[in-house]
Amino acid sequence: MSEDRREQSAGGWRKELYLWLGTAVAILTVLTLLFVFVGRIIVVDNISMLPTLERGDLLLLQSVGYTPRQGDIVALTKEFEYADGPIVKRVIATGGQHVEIDYAAGTVTVDGRILDEHYLDGWMVTPHYENLASVDVPQGCIFVMGDNRNQSSDSRNVTLGTVDERYVLGRVVWVLFPFRNFGPAG
Repeated sequence: MSEDRREQSAGGWRKELYLWLGTAVAILTVLTLLFVFVGRIIVVDNISMLPTLERGDLLLLQSVGYTPRQGDIVALTKEFEYADGPIVKRVIATGGQHVEIDYAAGTVTVDGRILDEHYLDGWMVTPHYENLASVDVPQGCIFVMGDNRNQSSDSRNVTLGTVDERYVLGRVVWVLFPFRNFGPAG
């Protein structure tokens, strides 16, 4: 009789282990599918989005069904001389809009309206690279800038310019890590 109990307890232990492993595999599969097809995770590797995002922030992106909108923070995959990985910037204007940058006044104007950029920290100076101060954004493209304007190489730089929307990985929706920055992005 004690042998039967041992076999039942051994069988019960195996069954429980099998259920736990099956559950773990199912959870990992669902998470993998979510991150591959719905969202992505990237790391900020520069200071161009300070104070909004910091170097080393782990970000969750919304990838599927996303169309860039003015004010969104996006990650881009476009090759660029000043970036080795994804570029994280704010969408200033979308296709069909006109951008004017007045470095003397420190303002950015889109379609005749000065943007209220409460997220900026400091005064914008004229960049050291050849820059675009007046741009008509082509359809299907976006004009992006970093929040840390004086340390950001962005659409003002003629080597990047306006960015085709096909290069957009997704919209930054959440800061996952470090925990002191955890929460909605932007």
